Amino acid sequence: MSVAPFTTQLRTRGDAVKLGEGGLRFRVEMMEKWDTVMVDAPASESLLAVKVKALQALLPEAEYPEEFVLKLGGWDMLDEGASLEGAGVKQGSILLLTHRRRRPVR
Repeated sequence: MSVAPFTTQLRTRGDAVKLGEGGLRFRVEMMEKWDTVMVDAPASESLLAVKVKALQALLPEAEYPEEFVLKLGGWDMLDEGASLEGAGVKQGSILLLTHRRRRPVR
């Protein structure tokens, strides 16, 4: 019997964001919004597609996806054409979605 990673049991906003026919289930968190979405996507899906879908769910008013970056384990994932599998995303991973450049505190 396969046990789901603990991270897939944590609170997220509504239903999972789906990209194609599942395969991997992971979380995308956005610190600026203090919010999280669960994502179901095939391991072959690109990081850019995941970033765009997560932005639509978490920050629909964002006009330019290139102003944001996904991070895994604290490292920027700069090759957005890479597949999730190629970038090291695994079942239950947590990706951080944040502004590419630091922003002033208001």
